[in-house]
Amino acid sequence: MHTPLDWSDVTTIREALTRASSFLREQGAKDSLFEAELLIRHSLGWDRTRFLTSMNDSINPQVVQQLAALCQRRATHEPLQYMMGTQEFYGRPFVVRPGVLIPRPETEILVEQVLLRASALWGEDEALFAADIGTGSGAICITLACERPQWQVATVDLSSDATRIAKENADRLGAQVRFMQGDLVQPLLETGEKVDILVSNPPYIPSSDVEELDEEVRLYEPRLALDGGQDGLICYRRLCEALPELLKPKALVAFEVGIHQAGDVAEMLHQSGVIDEVDIVCDLAGIERVVLGTRK
Repeated sequence: MHTPLDWSDVTTIREALTRASSFLREQGAKDSLFEAELLIRHSLGWDRTRFLTSMNDSINPQVVQQLAALCQRRATHEPLQYMMGTQEFYGRPFVVRPGVLIPRPETEILVEQVLLRASALWGEDEALFAADIGTGSGAICITLACERPQWQVATVDLSSDATRIAKENADRLGAQVRFMQGDLVQPLLETGEKVDILVSNPPYIPSSDVEELDEEVRLYEPRLALDGGQDGLICYRRLCEALPELLKPKALVAFEVGIHQAGDVAEMLHQSGVIDEVDIVCDLAGIERVVLGTRK
């Protein structure tokens, strides 16, 4: 356990920012000033405007103590999102805690593509059944349910921690989602349900690469949500094998994939025998990130 930092000489917001950012820089933070500001605002419960206009104001010693404790946690590579307890996704705040993967900006592309393609295939108002495999924080299923309230949205996860946190997010955001616990599509196969839309951001990091991840990810985020087996493709294989039993005659399948995986996953969709058309969409960094299969 670290000795608590003594920052009792810090008396203003500006001094707190200077002290916190230099401490975080020494600890190897990539953007120490940004992180220091975030932690101060979190400690004070302030927005950015209030923070920027209050630089010369005095700061409560208890807040300084809280800030010092947060900086020490950050020095152990604990993700900021877990420390703050939230992460924004598609314009909505999601509760995140250890036990769920922190939603990533690339996953917004997956959701965006599902909404776009569904509108093109069925029109805006069709009442569709969408299943999200791998609930996590609920970012995908809850966003779909909020953006398309006429849809029936179900989600499956193996982790009871993830399901609990996702239910909390659904309640907070007023989303109607049916939560199922189980291994990938097993609960759907057991009930014999068929879906219009199957969406998934499954674990896709090859087992051997998990140990090479940044400490922030490797030490804190759930391995269950990261490790995709020997080649990172185990979940896609199982999902694609189940497609003939799962899909309605007209259907959309959408997967987020890791780097260099899009071609293999596209091939699996073709090989399922029930997909007529496959598209690949890149993320903002130009990486092939989303693979879409359409059954017409």
